[in-house]
Amino acid sequence: MWTLREAVENDYEGICSLIKTEDELFMVYPNGQYPLTVDQVRKLSQTREALTVAVDEVGNVIGFADLYNHEPGKTAFIGNVVVDPAHRGRGMGKAIVSHMLEKVFERYDLPEVRISVFSENTPALLLYSGCGFIPYEMEERRNPKGKRVALIHMRLERNQYEV
Repeated sequence: MWTLREAVENDYEGICSLIKTEDELFMVYPNGQYPLTVDQVRKLSQTREALTVAVDEVGNVIGFADLYNHEPGKTAFIGNVVVDPAHRGRGMGKAIVSHMLEKVFERYDLPEVRISVFSENTPALLLYSGCGFIPYEMEERRNPKGKRVALIHMRLERNQYEV
């Protein structure tokens, strides 16, 4: 069992522990430097909104997401969605994304939400598609090993959102 709540600075170390490899950090936070550090999360918190953690029964951080590029009255991006590997495949990713969608559509009252995902991240592509997100743009990027990958930008309009 887990709960979702606003992240606080004491959670930052736990957020860092969610990222196990350089490749995973690239998928979640391509501008981050591996290994992810508390200082990087602290700096991230200064430019992001609605930092949210999933915590287990004893308070361990087992998931994370936030919002960025919030344009009041227009849109925001859901970012940095990550679930601890030991807790994947149990619906937590969908719960976190649904929680962030509620924030965007109810708390911020925005007509649209966006999310970006790398072409190599099949589980996330399927998750976001299953939540109703539709691709609208793609850009070429390079992963840490120099391989070409596609960053797929997806959006979900409020009138397409189903609780």
